Amino acid sequence: MTYRFLKGHGTENDFVLLPDPDGSVHGDLSAERVRALCDRRSGIGGDGVLRAVRQGGRWFMDYRNADGSISEMCGNGIRVFARYLLEHEGESSPLEVDSRDGVKTITREGDAFTVDMGSPQVFEKTLVGVDGVSHPALHVSTGNPHAVAFVDSLDAAGTLLEEPDVDRAIYPEGVNVEFVVRRGAHHVAMRVHERGSGETRSCGTGACAVMVASALADDAPRGTTYRVDVPGGSLEITWTEDDRMLMTGPAVLVAEGTTDL
Repeated sequence: MTYRFLKGHGTENDFVLLPDPDGSVHGDLSAERVRALCDRRSGIGGDGVLRAVRQGGRWFMDYRNADGSISEMCGNGIRVFARYLLEHEGESSPLEVDSRDGVKTITREGDAFTVDMGSPQVFEKTLVGVDGVSHPALHVSTGNPHAVAFVDSLDAAGTLLEEPDVDRAIYPEGVNVEFVVRRGAHHVAMRVHERGSGETRSCGTGACAVMVASALADDAPRGTTYRVDVPGGSLEITWTEDDRMLMTGPAVLVAEGTTDL
């Protein structure tokens, strides 16, 4: 059986998108199929798979990491998802998309997409280890769990080829780890290791966690916008007075076709 796919990215965090409005094609999406689709040598290639399915009258983003594991949310992915819905399914901006982390509202202005990512949760400080070196980190949840570590240089993140060492009592399902340096006032840069995908060019929920950790460290007033540089580009994030994280960034659809993977 062949079926349709699209390929897209948000700040070079790339995804295979599978249209499946009624759930008849990919309702049994297996980890094996996800891994085959995301394989960069024998498949289409991507950091994850976005399945577009309608549930209860609303579009649902079924997101899977590259290793086939299920993830609660994907900040870059939902912008790509929204662009697909606007350009291929006749939806209009603003639109609401359901996810495992609840309903997200996305607004488009030109090539920029702003997502209301909800409210963050800030927990205890912890440690993360890379290449045998431990770094203090702040545990922040932005739909997915994150450990945010400030370092003097992004080289301190090492190779990020292997999953960082973390406290499994705190992160029983794993965690995304961000290493952060300051670039200027309300301006930071990061590298990220995403659970289930490895080091990626960007992570939307991770950039939100980095912004929250930076604002807390800076004692920045609510409503302050931070620029967060990632290897694949830049995102702008505002933590509002009413405790919402607004993330703005690009989304690009680069290809579509059919596959039998």
